[in-house]
Amino acid sequence: MPAPTRRERNQAMSAIITRFPPSPTGFLHLGGARTALFNWLYARHTGGRFVLRIEDTDRRRSTQESVDAIFHGLEWLGIDWDEGPYYQSQRLDIYREVIARLLDSGHAYACTCSPGDIEAMRERARARGENPKYDGSCRERGLPLTDGAVVRFKSPATGSTVLEDRVKGAIAFQNADLDDFVICRSDGTPTYNFVVVVDDMLMGINTIIRGDDHVMNTPKQIQIYKALNHPLPTFAHVPMVLGPDRTKLSKRHGAMSVVEYRDMGFLPDAMINYLARLGWSHGDQEFFTRQELIEKFSLENIGKAAGIFDVEKLTALNGDHIQHSTPVTLWPRLAPFLAARGHTAGDGPWIHQVIETLMPRSKTLVEMAEAAGYYFGNDVTYEETAAKKFLRPAILAPLRLLTEKLIALDNFDEPSLEAVFGEVMTDCDIKLGKIAQPVRVALTGRAASPGIFEILAIIGKQVVIHRLQAAIAYVAARSAESA
Repeated sequence: MPAPTRRERNQAMSAIITRFPPSPTGFLHLGGARTALFNWLYARHTGGRFVLRIEDTDRRRSTQESVDAIFHGLEWLGIDWDEGPYYQSQRLDIYREVIARLLDSGHAYACTCSPGDIEAMRERARARGENPKYDGSCRERGLPLTDGAVVRFKSPATGSTVLEDRVKGAIAFQNADLDDFVICRSDGTPTYNFVVVVDDMLMGINTIIRGDDHVMNTPKQIQIYKALNHPLPTFAHVPMVLGPDRTKLSKRHGAMSVVEYRDMGFLPDAMINYLARLGWSHGDQEFFTRQELIEKFSLENIGKAAGIFDVEKLTALNGDHIQHSTPVTLWPRLAPFLAARGHTAGDGPWIHQVIETLMPRSKTLVEMAEAAGYYFGNDVTYEETAAKKFLRPAILAPLRLLTEKLIALDNFDEPSLEAVFGEVMTDCDIKLGKIAQPVRVALTGRAASPGIFEILAIIGKQVVIHRLQAAIAYVAARSAESA
């Protein structure tokens, strides 16, 4: 594993602790999965810890279905967590205690301004050409926290709040442009910018990797850290994932649940490889195993440009991962796709042979399952163009001779099959292509397939004979029609 950077060595006194805090208001989409992956990779790379936290304080939109979808997505990707899942909805007493501390220390105050009052403040600010914000009417009033009041954080009125970002560099925010934001609503529920800081503090999170749509939240969070006299974590804001047209990723670009990519026949290792490369690089290397990603991932190599999602590149990379896999590891992932097509097989040498022949030609498990069809059952359906080109009257005699010799064959292995083909080629004075292609169509229904002797040996003598006889009958019938 590469040596840690100087910053990583400085943080070694306390292990790197990262987190993934999804809101359970929908499925785990590509952007969220990449955020989880970057935090997981960095924790694994540094020998740290990765925490899962469910931010479910939005009671109206949060659902158990979404929580389950997040778990399923992470589990399929192989992103495991060391702590959690924690649920914010179960930590409300903790947040209330910290709000009381901020009120007691003078870093927060009760506000009874109505929504109409606040909108009027903002309109007056706009009229003056100023940033529309809360004007601090209740800031120094010392109001008690009564029913219907909100709690606001008392933001510094002067100076600046500086974000030292590991990706974007230093960003200064003028405090005069920031208002006294709400940290607890009138119904008693805490707000995002407050609870995320409390949780990160108490869970020991010292490295926060997230999308750059959170940059504008960060000065507020930094101010809360300082008010609570807590060291700031390392922040790294990662550029967003965009569609091929460089607009926000949406369903038309493929912004669906990562689990749907599983159902489309993608491998989890291919998906994490592709997600990692959406905004991170290691030289010109494109293909990474899971272990290579863990060994090589660093914050320094996160780019500043947005990642562009391209399903064609993902598909090509998935094909590479299929080819670098083994039949043993592919079988349990392929089995459901075969079963969905009515094909059943037990795990063992036969199905491993089938998979091995299909691996070089398959970019997804769906393609592999579809291509595997001719290995199952007795009959095949001929592709029209293949049958028209290769199942012609001239091949009847060679096919009949081949079938006779195969019926008499005791050992149905590749060397024996090659010898029989050689005899037919000699007896009929034809080259291998003239007999192999018609046989390929007879056995698979298509003109392209793995090696002909591999297919014969895997399909087996009984089914091979049946399909050759069916092809002979098909050619004979076609000949009679055209006579």
